Amino acid sequence: MFLVLNKEKILSYIIAVSAVALLFVFATGIYSKPKEQVASVSANASKQLPIYCVDTTESKVALTINCAWNADDIDSILETLSKHNCKVTFFVVGDWVTKYPEAVKKIHEAGHEIGNHSDSHPHVNNMTLENNVEQIKKCSDKVEAITGSKTRLYRGPYGEYNDTVIEASKKSNHLAIQWSIDSLDYKALTCEQMWERIEPKLSNGGIILMHNGTENTALSLDTLLSNIKEKGYEVVKVSDIVYTSNFSIDNNGVQHKN
Repeated sequence: MFLVLNKEKILSYIIAVSAVALLFVFATGIYSKPKEQVASVSANASKQLPIYCVDTTESKVALTINCAWNADDIDSILETLSKHNCKVTFFVVGDWVTKYPEAVKKIHEAGHEIGNHSDSHPHVNNMTLENNVEQIKKCSDKVEAITGSKTRLYRGPYGEYNDTVIEASKKSNHLAIQWSIDSLDYKALTCEQMWERIEPKLSNGGIILMHNGTENTALSLDTLLSNIKEKGYEVVKVSDIVYTSNFSIDNNGVQHKN
């Protein structure tokens, strides 16, 4: 009887150990596959991106100025740009165009490029394709009424974008433009602080983000432009560096000529 009980215990022990081993193998197989699948999905994700910067051998950087607040410093900004013989890109909001048509006219007559920054500066990631298209169209129509030209470049409000936003831009015949260098001028940074952010990120085909209607942008622009030039870069419009056809955008938002 003693031997039988021991055999039964031994047999039970063997069965238990085997069961645990099988469960371990089974669990390992189950949980390793989803990880591979997730990695595969991530690698094959086809999320659309705007243009952050451009792959080019030319020593050029595009300066962009978002206009969504007041227009008090536009004359000063235009005067500084003229002093440096620079033509840049202003991304304007439709509501801003309605409030400050004379500012839009001055920008256009000075030879600068006017881009589209939506009509009312909403959170576009929460909107449908149709509503995104409408935002772009309304702003473009307002700019065209003043300048005679439609906008061809689009930047989403708050820097937002998703596939729907990019599709709306394409459907509206606009290139979606982001930036590779953020001056953070809207946070009232000093000229020195802005330059500390801009300088290390300067590279061929870079796109700089600035805003009008801030505390220090107009006051700092002269020094910043001089500094950029001293580094060997020409300050230009976005349309002077981007490719409008036969291009691709890699996973980092860099636009390449095909």
